Amino acid sequence: MKFGVVVFPGSNCDRDMQDALADDLNLDVSMLWHKDKDLSRFNTEDCIILPGGFSFGDYLRCGAIARFSPMMQSVVEFANAGGKVLGVCNGFQVLCESALLPGALLRNENQQFVCKNVFIKDQEDNLFKIPVAHGEGRYYADETTLNELEANDQVIFRYCDENGKITASANPNGALRNIAGICNKNRNVFGMMPHPERACSEVLGNTDGRAIIKNLLLAEQLVIQ
Repeated sequence: MKFGVVVFPGSNCDRDMQDALADDLNLDVSMLWHKDKDLSRFNTEDCIILPGGFSFGDYLRCGAIARFSPMMQSVVEFANAGGKVLGVCNGFQVLCESALLPGALLRNENQQFVCKNVFIKDQEDNLFKIPVAHGEGRYYADETTLNELEANDQVIFRYCDENGKITASANPNGALRNIAGICNKNRNVFGMMPHPERACSEVLGNTDGRAIIKNLLLAEQLVIQ
């Protein structure tokens, strides 16, 4: 399985993602410049990742300009053909702006940038401690969309406390229904605000991010120790 990490002007987590995938997980990773369009070396068993950062300085809205990059046109086609796509933090914002995922990421409820470790849990109630670092991470969608996400099991992560309880105090940005990550109906496009790539190294004292990458993207293809 091959991975491609898209680099936009203003990306600042692209190398973090590359290091996590290549050095910590021993995976095949290529960096993809936003002005290029060629994804011919990738097939639908592979994955394209949109990393965190401040693409194009977050002008207009977070991700609003990045969605028009030539590479994003190819990413949309890749996703629509069944290829896997993961957007982390700013990448999640780009996916929403590109209409590959529903909803939007709004300014944090407290109007402040948040940077800390948080707890999230997946649909099987597995608990992870993962860093967040964002100013516009409050997931928002209308009630109809939220209900559809719930009905289709598209909410893949929710903010919770260290005991797995979903509470308002465990929500770092005011996201509706404590949503930290979602996927599309076909379950091949994933977006999340927390940074799993920052929790893949034993040197950092946290490898919870490895399990997230494995569960979302690798399935049974690779067992990560």
